[in-house]
Amino acid sequence: MLSERVVTDVLLAAMSTGGDFAEIFLEDTYNTQIRMLDGAVDEAVSGRDFGVGIRIFQGLKCVYAYTNEIDREGLIRTAREAAAALHGAPAGRAVVLSRLAVERFNPVRLEPQQVPHQDKVEVMKRAHLAAAGFHHQITQVAVSYLDVDQNVFIANSEGLFVEDRRVRTRLSINAVASKDGEKQSAFRGPGRHMGFELFDRIDVEEIARDAARSAVTMVNAAYAPGGKYPVIIDNGFGGVIFHEACGHSLEATSVAKGLSEFSGRLGQKVASELVTAVDDGTIPNAWGSQNIDDEGTKTRRNVLIEKGILKGYMIDRFNARRMGMEPTGSSRRQSYKFAPTSRMTNTFICAGESTREEIIANTEYALYAKQMGGGSVNPATGEFNFAVAEGYMVRGGRIAEPVRGATLIGKGSEILQKIDMVASNLATGQGMCGSVSGSIPADVGQPTIRVSEITVGGRKEAK
Repeated sequence: MLSERVVTDVLLAAMSTGGDFAEIFLEDTYNTQIRMLDGAVDEAVSGRDFGVGIRIFQGLKCVYAYTNEIDREGLIRTAREAAAALHGAPAGRAVVLSRLAVERFNPVRLEPQQVPHQDKVEVMKRAHLAAAGFHHQITQVAVSYLDVDQNVFIANSEGLFVEDRRVRTRLSINAVASKDGEKQSAFRGPGRHMGFELFDRIDVEEIARDAARSAVTMVNAAYAPGGKYPVIIDNGFGGVIFHEACGHSLEATSVAKGLSEFSGRLGQKVASELVTAVDDGTIPNAWGSQNIDDEGTKTRRNVLIEKGILKGYMIDRFNARRMGMEPTGSSRRQSYKFAPTSRMTNTFICAGESTREEIIANTEYALYAKQMGGGSVNPATGEFNFAVAEGYMVRGGRIAEPVRGATLIGKGSEILQKIDMVASNLATGQGMCGSVSGSIPADVGQPTIRVSEITVGGRKEAK
């Protein structure tokens, strides 16, 4: 994408005022987004995002600038403008570039750009018809299609010179059910780090019907009881609680500054001994996987918690300096317009030894959170609240009536300690994660788990 001579000149210009490290991130991304509402396409957009980010370190100072000018003069001008924020003498060392070979975990069989527009719309129509035809109470179905083809080039003053390609495809379905003036919606959003062959791997109609089933069930449900009592959280997207309430607190972005409840706690017991949690960017074709991170470091499997003991953090290059630790291949950004920082990839609680059926059968009274919705968390304290998108009561070891309107309220580190049963049915769900370096694709996951007690927000008292 850029010649070695240009890269070297730009890196030297970036370090001309005392910087001790410089980096170039070039991105060339194509994407297609199609939106269908009630069976008719109402938006179809394709675009290209192209530009370069330049980052400079001087000790624990960091400067970032970006530009769309990719000729030599434009890049050097941007590098010098960024360097002007720092003061010092040039390091005086040469930059010797060495191309890094990338191990590719995410093969692509059907290039999205080569797939006709009408084939993409046909998949969306199948999803619409399956959801809309599920029940007469389904009053609206929105379907979205996305494919992204991101090509990146990364070089730095330590000699790194590497290129990578990331192709992702996703289908999102939102079904709305109505009854007596009330509405309930359900969302499903399968995606993978792969091409259009995604639709050979998933059953579009079944996923759409499941969204419709959930919406219809909830619009006919009574309100959940409030109080403190056990909660069973199902597998798959249930892992969003760990992702939000604990995962962000294990990113060096907050840990390095002492702004996380897990700062300085390596080797300590932070969870039930039944809990092992991992962030793994190397899972083939997983939504959050990458061959290299956005600093050019190879991704890897990072064990965060092992049998309840805190084993590691997710660390980017800059925060590695603050922490005196090595980067873990966890640096990510939305695009060249964002400086990278430590972020999650595919983050999940590992499978346990119980079964989902055993957990339910051994629970006298609880809320069963089959599907989780949105929520918020304070990474410094771990305090969170999450909506339960689809819930049921468990009574006498059996799943009983559906309930809606439940909210789970708690603190991440406390919830980890209260997990007292973990099933073997690990599954994942896909989402977009927002943080200081923008919105990025991330997998969340877990098996079915039971938490001995959580504060549940509802409209009536638990019985």
